[in-house]
Amino acid sequence: MIELLTDPNAWITLFTLSAIEIVLGIDNLVFISIAVSKLPVQRREVARKFGIAVACVSRICLLLTLAWLAGLTHDLFHVFGQGISVRDLVLIVGGGFLLVKGGMEIRDLVHGEPDSEDVHTRPAASFGMVIAQIAVIDIVFSLDSVIAAVGLADQRVIMVVAILLAVGVMLLAARPLGQFIDNNPTIKMLALAFIVLVGVYLIADGFEQHIPRGYIYGAMGFSALVECLNLWAKRREQERLGRT
Repeated sequence: MIELLTDPNAWITLFTLSAIEIVLGIDNLVFISIAVSKLPVQRREVARKFGIAVACVSRICLLLTLAWLAGLTHDLFHVFGQGISVRDLVLIVGGGFLLVKGGMEIRDLVHGEPDSEDVHTRPAASFGMVIAQIAVIDIVFSLDSVIAAVGLADQRVIMVVAILLAVGVMLLAARPLGQFIDNNPTIKMLALAFIVLVGVYLIADGFEQHIPRGYIYGAMGFSALVECLNLWAKRREQERLGRT
């Protein structure tokens, strides 16, 4: 442990790995914000923290099963000549779940929810169900970050600390991000579109059609920038109308 604290390479690895974990956790954070928005307002903060805690535990558990993780790429069966491993199966099922979940949420936003389904009167949009969704999808999202961690570091202590640092950042960002999404319906639609995009990416990756993550994040970043400009222009217009 003393050697790790005094080794510059260990600190560089920790910084790099923490940055990767934070970036790879953004899509997970968006999903958590969307999922907890179905709960009554007074329970959302608890669900956010609990969901992020589940994310932390699941990633550390994956790290502690490195031998099993290393075998995830062995083909279980073939579909039309394409080998499907456990990792591929998890990515395909998880991507399909995101497509269905994102599509259903987009449909609700487009058509609107009847009064009987208002979030404040709906029977506890099941706290347990929301946490279960977060837990399942976090395992899917965690695969890439854990595999990246295994490839970059050979010390489990460094990997665990990097995950804890990333989770700390997620805890700080979760509430403001969730409130921002809740208060801006167009942002929520954009976030749901991101979820659908990530679902397509995961399914493609599961079928060995690898799309560079930079393309995905580039498209998401550009879309977010355009939406921020729209919100800014809308706010400036409201200020001008207020002065007149």
